Amino acid sequence: MITVTNPPRFLINQTAFIGDVILATALLEQLHQARPDAILDVLVRKGNESLLANHPFVNEVLVWDKKKAKYSSLWQLLKTIRSRRYDVVLNLQRFGTTGLLTALSNAKVTIGFAKNPFARFFSYQVEHRIEPGIHEIHRNAELLKPLNLTGPVVKPKLYPSTADYNTVRPYQSMPYVCMAPTSVWFTKQYPAERWIDLMKALPRNLTIYLLGAPADAPACDAMIALAGRKGEVINLAGKLSLLQSAALQEGAVMNYVNDSAPLHLCSAMNAPTTAIFCSTVPEFGFGPLADRSRVVQTHEILDCKPCNLHGKSACPLGHFRCAWGISVSELASI
Repeated sequence: MITVTNPPRFLINQTAFIGDVILATALLEQLHQARPDAILDVLVRKGNESLLANHPFVNEVLVWDKKKAKYSSLWQLLKTIRSRRYDVVLNLQRFGTTGLLTALSNAKVTIGFAKNPFARFFSYQVEHRIEPGIHEIHRNAELLKPLNLTGPVVKPKLYPSTADYNTVRPYQSMPYVCMAPTSVWFTKQYPAERWIDLMKALPRNLTIYLLGAPADAPACDAMIALAGRKGEVINLAGKLSLLQSAALQEGAVMNYVNDSAPLHLCSAMNAPTTAIFCSTVPEFGFGPLADRSRVVQTHEILDCKPCNLHGKSACPLGHFRCAWGISVSELASI
């Protein structure tokens, strides 16, 4: 490894969305295995810091308020980062702002993806490849190669607290499944009508818990009203924290998720996963990682699928066949 202080201090920059932070925890696991003495700090966007609560390998979580105080918060962050005198800064993003933070960090070694607009100022630039067979956790692991830390890539992992497990224990007295039916992106979301059909198709001995953010609660209520399973479908959207949701998913008979953050919660908890891919494809590198997991998508060959890496606010062609073509009966066969 490049000569650094003992113990070395790392900063991992990942200020993207919830799922990206969850997948970045695989890098924390790998770094800890390679250098158990390392001090590991993480930079995330405000709202995602709770994911790393209780994490045994994280020394400090730095928070960037990207919404309310984007630039003033960025300036304070830069001063904090420079004061820490990091040995290594790993930038997991390809966007300019974190690239600038990395380049100006005064760290002994800076590593990031070559696609970042400030990559020429990094100590090392790593190719970022989106192609079949390369999962995001493997892309991130490439950043460790300049440090000669090339051990086995491990799965992401989260650490709900005892209090988190105690919070969800009352929901676990009977067999249950979890569903996370919503998504920020319309084309990543299985249609509400089909979620309702899936609720109707599942065995009646299973309780169904709907998970999501507070803003998802009305949509979940609307689905429950049409499902015809009074008392058997419970809306927990907005009632559980991210780590509490992860703890509940861990004990589920099955978790039904879109290509979105709840999928990655399942991966981090090694929870059984049925991942529904509508407009996107798992070949982008964001598929499920749990030991018991499967991807379900339409069997129809569509020239328009995938239409976008991240999803769109509407189907560009208006038919949304990538979603409507997914069989409820295939999903219901747990």
